[in-house]
Amino acid sequence: MGAAEVNPAEEMNRIIESARRLGVELNEQEATQWLVAISAAGGESDIAYDERDGVFGHRITLLDFSPERLAYFRKIGKLVEFSDEPGVVETALALSGSAAQSRIQTYPGDADFFERVNIKAPTREAACQILSRIMRHKALSTVKGSTYQLIEVKFGSYPQALETSHGAQKAGAPIAWTPAEIEVGKIEGSLADGSPGQVTWEEASRDPGWCKLDWVVADPLENQLVNASNMLDVTWEAPDESVTPLDGYLDPYFQEVYLESESIPIFTKLAKHVDSNALDHYVGQLENEVRKYVTKAPNYGKAAKRMYNIFRLTGRYQEAAYLRELFDEPSTVLYQVWSLIRTIDDTFRPGESIPVETLLAQADKLILSVVDVMEGEKETEIVRMLLRLRSLLSQEQGGTELSPQAEAARAEIINLVNNFFFEKLTGVPQIKAYIDTLSAEH
Repeated sequence: MGAAEVNPAEEMNRIIESARRLGVELNEQEATQWLVAISAAGGESDIAYDERDGVFGHRITLLDFSPERLAYFRKIGKLVEFSDEPGVVETALALSGSAAQSRIQTYPGDADFFERVNIKAPTREAACQILSRIMRHKALSTVKGSTYQLIEVKFGSYPQALETSHGAQKAGAPIAWTPAEIEVGKIEGSLADGSPGQVTWEEASRDPGWCKLDWVVADPLENQLVNASNMLDVTWEAPDESVTPLDGYLDPYFQEVYLESESIPIFTKLAKHVDSNALDHYVGQLENEVRKYVTKAPNYGKAAKRMYNIFRLTGRYQEAAYLRELFDEPSTVLYQVWSLIRTIDDTFRPGESIPVETLLAQADKLILSVVDVMEGEKETEIVRMLLRLRSLLSQEQGGTELSPQAEAARAEIINLVNNFFFEKLTGVPQIKAYIDTLSAEH
């Protein structure tokens, strides 16, 4: 993609004006260097390789990646990755999300991975059977260990509406499997007429659709819990070497940092099949997510992250540079709140066995981080809320639903974090106009 020309000096003046008015800390030299680098990121190839650290990915993506915690993420990668099978299964594991933007996100959220899984088989049916086998094996072999626990696996879609123990499931909706359900190979429930119904793992394998695995991982060094996920992009390579995505769409590579140089051949082979309109489709998907997070499911922190990716890929470098600085400034320690909230939701689900003590340690660390980097009334308010939530959580029992009091404290903190990011986003006229446009479309 050709990059639009920018005048770094003019862009910086606009960024500085907005940042000062909104109280966002700004490193002018670093921001200017980024603007110059991204405006020059075009070239014959949009893929770059870092020989020193052995990683590769989209040139713009690598501008935001720091190898500082690479060993840590590679260690988690050993848990979530799928194994190659010579002549049958070949894979390429990458970091995605905030983990792939660690140069700017001082306080990253979850450990999100993305893996390309190419299956060589005589027929699509055979490829689906192989995927079914390796996903079931991965799930059951990583159900629980000393430092991790499998939460759920997305695999297949409901062939018809089914009322399950997880609630009402619509026909065509992705199936979220618990480890116990994967073990028995089926999910039971009732049909619309009240008669018994079920969906089996074998049925789901015929049309795998969205494939994703989620774990909670304990980091003994940091003494906190991390949500680790692996989103799969599965392709079937036929004997004639044609490549077909099993979910109907081959994902682009605009936000992945691939972890091993050995993956270059498989990545290169699959990248050739990415649609020429992939960037437009990718931006469209992100805009749908932004629209959701600023309307029906408010989460302005997640909206900000997705807008950053939209802006940096579509030449809106002024807005991108501002958001880049926003996520690099101390007050974005508040984004860690979302990781804590998700861990709370995973801990207080029926049947889960995540120790409440580990969750409390994560809350303690977050409180100390807020005290360490934030100042003034904002710090006082968030610390007060976190201490109240921590106190309530210490009285809760893991594996059960949260009490109304703890649920209210959780909602209060979510509201505070949302308000913070809302103010920082809507304080910039261009970004506010962009949000208003998406909201109007909704």
